[in-house]
Amino acid sequence: MGFYSSHDESYTDNLIGTLLAIFGNFLVSISLSIQKYSHVTLAGRKDQRTFYHAKTWWCGFVLTCIGESANFVSYAFAPLAVVAPLNAVSVLTSSILGFLFLREKSKPKEFAKHYGLIILGYFITSGGTYLFVSFGPNSHEKLQAENIVRHIVGWPVLLYLLLEIIMFCLLLYFYKQRRANYLVVILLLVALLGSVTVITVKAVSGMLVLTIEGNMQLDYPIFSVMFVCMVASVVFQARFLSQACKLHDSSLVMSVNYILSTVFAVVAGAVFYLEFNKEEVLNICMYVLGSLLCFLGVFLMTKNRKKPKIFEPYVSMDMSNGVPTIHDKGSAVQPDFNGSFSYGTLVNNDGVAPAPLPANLEQPVVSSRTADASAGQRDRKKD
Repeated sequence: MGFYSSHDESYTDNLIGTLLAIFGNFLVSISLSIQKYSHVTLAGRKDQRTFYHAKTWWCGFVLTCIGESANFVSYAFAPLAVVAPLNAVSVLTSSILGFLFLREKSKPKEFAKHYGLIILGYFITSGGTYLFVSFGPNSHEKLQAENIVRHIVGWPVLLYLLLEIIMFCLLLYFYKQRRANYLVVILLLVALLGSVTVITVKAVSGMLVLTIEGNMQLDYPIFSVMFVCMVASVVFQARFLSQACKLHDSSLVMSVNYILSTVFAVVAGAVFYLEFNKEEVLNICMYVLGSLLCFLGVFLMTKNRKKPKIFEPYVSMDMSNGVPTIHDKGSAVQPDFNGSFSYGTLVNNDGVAPAPLPANLEQPVVSSRTADASAGQRDRKKD
């Protein structure tokens, strides 16, 4: 009787954690789309207000906080092997909102060419999510301070942390000293830090939930240690991820980072919290299959994103009209004409946010013909 009671409690906790993770990732994807919409809208205006004055941006920020809070709490209820791959929900929702909410533009031929693979990615990701949630580990333990300390001092965890530290130092050496700015190198650093993040987040979240339930855990030293490690790993992880986005295509960074971070998070949960110890081989195989399907689905959803074209303008003068003309690789683009030769904003038809031009001509342009005529009149007066 006690076995069934414990099993039902674990199932209920896992269900709560899974639903919280899905809800959190869904809110985060919506909030990021709202903030992107706010930036695009402000960039198209002439007043150029700062983004934090916009209500839409603050709405997105509040939704981000709520979503990340739900993700944080989900680690206290569900295993890492279930929560970590659910980041695919955020990628899936963002991809759908890219068509519906932001109305990203694309040429009809390119849209027809890539739409099929993106839809296939939607179905593959949904199927993979169902598999790894259904066959994922169902074990759950109350993360009291004594349990966390017992996990840390175990030799599998110590060996795992030692290997991670060695690998991280080697990658950091090649990245800093050898200038190995390869995408895999940077994202491996992110994934290694991410494995530490999920371990500490689960510990901190679990102890906070127990404290709210009445079992005080915040006065144990292990809570402070885990909290400091969590904050430090998140900060450095965000820094490396920002470097990766600057050096490489963001769509490729998204898919590769999801794959590597999920793999390291699942391994960390299996080693640190022993999440797969009581699972059957068939369940583990189905879980791996679901995770691989999610990897494939995320790759299909992100690989067909159109890369923005680099706009390289140069300005020449149309001598017949005295009007400056902006060229982009041979195609002429006329600026907004409103009586004074001031440039407006050019909207890239590829869906990229409008960017203000670097030059701002406020004085009327005097053509060379007019200048020659004035010089001729002065010569006649002197004669």
